[in-house]
Amino acid sequence: MSEIVNRVANSPIVTIDLENFYQKGERVQFDLAPFLYQGLVVKELDFRQSMKELDWSVYSGKLVAVHCSADAIIPTWALMLAVVNLQEVAKDVVIGDLKELEIHLMAGALKNLDVEGLRDRPVVIKGCSKLPVPDYAYGEVIRLILPVVKNIMFGEPCSTVPVYKRPREKKI
Repeated sequence: MSEIVNRVANSPIVTIDLENFYQKGERVQFDLAPFLYQGLVVKELDFRQSMKELDWSVYSGKLVAVHCSADAIIPTWALMLAVVNLQEVAKDVVIGDLKELEIHLMAGALKNLDVEGLRDRPVVIKGCSKLPVPDYAYGEVIRLILPVVKNIMFGEPCSTVPVYKRPREKKI
């Protein structure tokens, strides 16, 4: 009787699980709508006063997306003022919605990907995840690894879909 060999475990294939780049932390939104005059406009003096009086500590250690849910034209400085206040307490802050926050967080995390360690190797980008991985992350990881990898597959190591295969060099 021959020994059972796990060919997947013994292969040179590297699996990238984007879920490992997911930043843990509570995600919340800071909505400017409650600070608008008559729900329509930013009155500078009132807005600045409201920002001074706000208890920013409720955002301590959180991942915050600054946005406005009202259909109003918000001056950029108002968004920036909220970020200034949140920057002191929040774990991270971005102007935009929760989707843009996820993209921002994933972009920061993918900067730590060891691309050089993938040189000339086959790579599987894991497809299933329990955490919400934005589509952006799949495109960004491709952009980062494409120049160095041998090939790219998507899915699970036991069942993959080919995405890219480096062309063979022509012999002269």
